[in-house]
Amino acid sequence: MSNHAPQQQSDRLPSALRTESEHLAESGHRAESERPRRVLIVTAHPEPRSLTAALADFAVERLRSAGHEVRVSDLYAMKWQAAIGTDDFPDHPADTRLNVLEAQGAATGAGRLAAELAAEQEKLRWADAVVFQFPLWWFSVPAILKGWIDRVLTYGFAHGPGVELPYGDGALGGRRGLLAVSVGARESSFSDRGVHGPLADVLFPLQHGVLWFTGLAPLEPFAAYGTVALPEEGFAAVAEAYGRRLDGLFTEEPVPFRRLDGGDYERDMRLKEGLGRPGGRGLELHTR
Repeated sequence: MSNHAPQQQSDRLPSALRTESEHLAESGHRAESERPRRVLIVTAHPEPRSLTAALADFAVERLRSAGHEVRVSDLYAMKWQAAIGTDDFPDHPADTRLNVLEAQGAATGAGRLAAELAAEQEKLRWADAVVFQFPLWWFSVPAILKGWIDRVLTYGFAHGPGVELPYGDGALGGRRGLLAVSVGARESSFSDRGVHGPLADVLFPLQHGVLWFTGLAPLEPFAAYGTVALPEEGFAAVAEAYGRRLDGLFTEEPVPFRRLDGGDYERDMRLKEGLGRPGGRGLELHTR
């Protein structure tokens, strides 16, 4: 993935669209058979008037109108620290070399992580689903959200010995994950022949390497394209499409990634010969 093609994303939203977001959220409804659940929304954008922020607000209202409980981690509003450091581990000796995995494991096991990390982990334990709301910057998440992943999904909590096997049940098994992405470029540029490659490939490290690895069952991502110059009337269509996805948060079939313990992989974690579409290669091999 080249670093020479930035996603042209200003992510700005006229304030007049707020009422439209609220109106669409109020129109959401929950299937009679679906019981209320608990949803954590982790959002990352420095501008509270941005499209990302508006869609996060819309998601809160839509989900609550369907009877679900919602909590929000607005990382910029929280002034979240992105970088891992010794402050994450209050008991780590100042004169001792920092081995991040060892320090995470020790602090997690002893219940001695920094308070902000423990609070985010408690939100994950509480949640039945996690929605990550963010703009696509340089083909990935903003640094502040990457820092949340690095610092919160600690060794001993989200992965490692003593927790469920990854790529399947995982430490966070039983929960669902949705990436809700604002993209500056046009949708065609993320197609099978698009210059950026399919969006599923671009987001594979998050979908497979973060969500599925830790046990969060990944849904197909929701993407809003062409957000640099999204007209006011365009927001209604984006919100309507997003609302449909949120309505199916607990009924939609997850991406059918292969389980590590499902018999598809050799002991060296390579996919067994003969599995996958004939002639298939790369990332697509890891879906059934």
